[in-house]
Amino acid sequence: MGVRFIVVVEDGGYVVDCPALPGCVSEGKTLEESLENIREAMSLHLEGEDLKELGISPDLSVLVNLELEYATAQSS
Repeated sequence: MGVRFIVVVEDGGYVVDCPALPGCVSEGKTLEESLENIREAMSLHLEGEDLKELGISPDLSVLVNLELEYATAQSS
């Protein structure tokens, strides 16, 4: 199962949201820290669930593919 994350870069860190698991959000000072934190958040979110029924491997791994969008300010 592939899971898409939304990563928001904020001053001083990153916020990671997992839309496939509503309410599963985490953050960290570095991208690596934020991804480790979302992995832990996903594990806690799924604790007690029947992972086979959900089609999720019990050995969660996170594969990152970043797509960056650049916003440019328009001058008036």
